Amino acid sequence: MTKKIDDTTRYERLRERMGNGDIDRRSFLSLLGAAGITTGLSGGMMTSMASQARAAGTELNFEGWGGVVSEALRKNAFSPYEAATGNKVIDATFGGENEVLTKIKAAGNTDGHNILHSSGVSWYKRWVDNDMHTKLNEANIPNMANVMTAMTDAFRKITPDGLSAVPYNYGTTGIAYNTKYVTPEKAKELGANLLLDPSLKGKIGGWGGDWANRAWYGALQSDQDPNNIQDWDAVWDKAREHRDLVLKYWSSGAELMDLLAKEEIYVTEAWSGRVAALQAQGHPIAYMDPPNGLAWMESMFVLKGSPMEAAEELLNFMLDPATSIAVASGQKYPSALDPTKVEMPADVQALPAFDATGKLETLVFRDPETWNPEEKDQSKTWNRVQKGG
Repeated sequence: MTKKIDDTTRYERLRERMGNGDIDRRSFLSLLGAAGITTGLSGGMMTSMASQARAAGTELNFEGWGGVVSEALRKNAFSPYEAATGNKVIDATFGGENEVLTKIKAAGNTDGHNILHSSGVSWYKRWVDNDMHTKLNEANIPNMANVMTAMTDAFRKITPDGLSAVPYNYGTTGIAYNTKYVTPEKAKELGANLLLDPSLKGKIGGWGGDWANRAWYGALQSDQDPNNIQDWDAVWDKAREHRDLVLKYWSSGAELMDLLAKEEIYVTEAWSGRVAALQAQGHPIAYMDPPNGLAWMESMFVLKGSPMEAAEELLNFMLDPATSIAVASGQKYPSALDPTKVEMPADVQALPAFDATGKLETLVFRDPETWNPEEKDQSKTWNRVQKGG
């Protein structure tokens, strides 16, 4: 009996050392064996240790948006998670989720694809409709209790029996402009039509990776409600007008920042966090959300075939308030954690789109029931328009 008590104490001490980062998981298991502790442990602890041994070295493939966002996730979430668990996160950059979906369909499986930094409710529904989703065990993600219900409810409407993702951040796609060449007065006067200003021809940019983004702005420019478009021809006419003024369609957040920082473009629609990052670096870039500008919420989506326990452990780690706030500060997008439950620091409260109420009622989101049915036809139209049609 004394042997079991002693071994239990030594086991817990070793676990504490591993949790503090003093030893890694491989050393933890080696020390257990060297000390002969396993022979004196109860069945429950042996089961726990066996589970840990099986989990050691688990790899999770993460795909995200690159640049400052990926840097923030690596520094504040992935590296600490790896140190705490012994698992490995292999992070890669994509140009858009359609790129990932195309690869998975071509391969016929999700091998090499586990967690995506996914663009909100519309893409959540697309992954579900393509039968790529999972069902998270939320008991393994207790930090979900701090997430804004305004965000989780949007996903639960699509999968009421269980979530396949956890909300992580949100922001807006507004308009960035260089104040050396465009005045705030002019930007406010023109709103979404600043992207169609002929005097800026050759100095205008746009995101070419998403037909729906282009259509949203085409709707604003043709005086339509983007969630209730009645005249698609008018939308694409505006997209053609914009195309003829564009220097380049950017394909990633990193490229967006580079084009603005080098002053290759003066005006573009832009992601709020990327503009905040440029402002923090001292660039003279201003940002505005035109009326009915596009807001979005992003999630960490777990694909079918992923190692679920390891994925849930990572998601819970990422939703820890200290981690989530550190990532928000680094990537410049507000955290999905409810600010009425978790106190946010001043720098997060100052971010574009931050909602102190936690209800997100002032933001306009894309309605997946309206937009997703248009995907097949309208994406083809955008491909033709982008190529000069």
